[in-house]
Amino acid sequence: MEVRHAPRIVGENPLMDIRELMKLEVDPDEVQAVYELWKQHSKAEDDRDIAGLLATLTDDCVYRIIGSDERWEGHEGATRFYTGLLTAFPDIDFQMTDIVVGPQGVCEEARVTATHSGDWLGWKATGEPVEFNVVIFFPWDRERRLFGGEKVYVHADGVALGSGPG
Repeated sequence: MEVRHAPRIVGENPLMDIRELMKLEVDPDEVQAVYELWKQHSKAEDDRDIAGLLATLTDDCVYRIIGSDERWEGHEGATRFYTGLLTAFPDIDFQMTDIVVGPQGVCEEARVTATHSGDWLGWKATGEPVEFNVVIFFPWDRERRLFGGEKVYVHADGVALGSGPG
């Protein structure tokens, strides 16, 4: 049986086979740079600082919620993503439960709590508290030393949030 590895798009770079990502040399200075940029990104998100968030992203970044057709491209798209998220969940709080940092980027897992104050992705605002889990991958662009966006997996009470209202 042949095992296939999916290619991945990193910014404007051509498709990169996941096996190539796994072969990346681990440079402790680069891993530290990835971690420091992730901390900068997280602080900007906590501060609701859109300009600070954009400063951590490539200009051709892509935001995706896996399981949905939603996709936001470039700084304009990232701005729409964050404006929508922070409007729908103004008190959103990420309590990180796990993190992995390497030369490919950052993968974090978090428990999210918020009040659903505005419509988002077809989900009507309820005004009620919500809790859900996320796993977010921040792909690292080695040449530009920025993140190429976010790939977000969302899980809430047995329903994938990205699948839209039921």
